[in-house]
Amino acid sequence: MGEQMIIRKAEMGDVSQIVSLMEQLGYPTTIDHMANRFHTISTNSNYHTLVAEYNGKVVGMAGLCTSLFYEYDGCYVRIVAFVVDIHYRRKGVGKSLIQEAEKWAIEQGATAIGLNSGNREERKGAHQFYLEMGYKEKSIGFSKGLV
Repeated sequence: MGEQMIIRKAEMGDVSQIVSLMEQLGYPTTIDHMANRFHTISTNSNYHTLVAEYNGKVVGMAGLCTSLFYEYDGCYVRIVAFVVDIHYRRKGVGKSLIQEAEKWAIEQGATAIGLNSGNREERKGAHQFYLEMGYKEKSIGFSKGLV
């Protein structure tokens, strides 16, 4: 039997595997915290979470959020979380996730899709991947903690 990958909507039962992916992305968390976050996210109609399942194991995820433009008519989608398990990279998982994210964005009526990615050395491969998928390096970001 050959290897099989599917991209599907994430479910609550995926949370423990999503925790592992979040850790690889550099955001350690607990199953309880992720379960609470995922419940809140999954009940918000502006959000959509995709997972890549490879031979029954969740090996990637894309967290998407629809937002409205101030400067244009219409809406856009932001990829707010994107990760592929380190052992499954360069197997088409990321490409399939991005393509499904773009398909979902189009279904929402979005006219653009974007993401932010940290400028750390370990993200250089991800940056090259995004460029290869047709994304353009566009802006600089700023943030400030409020708590």
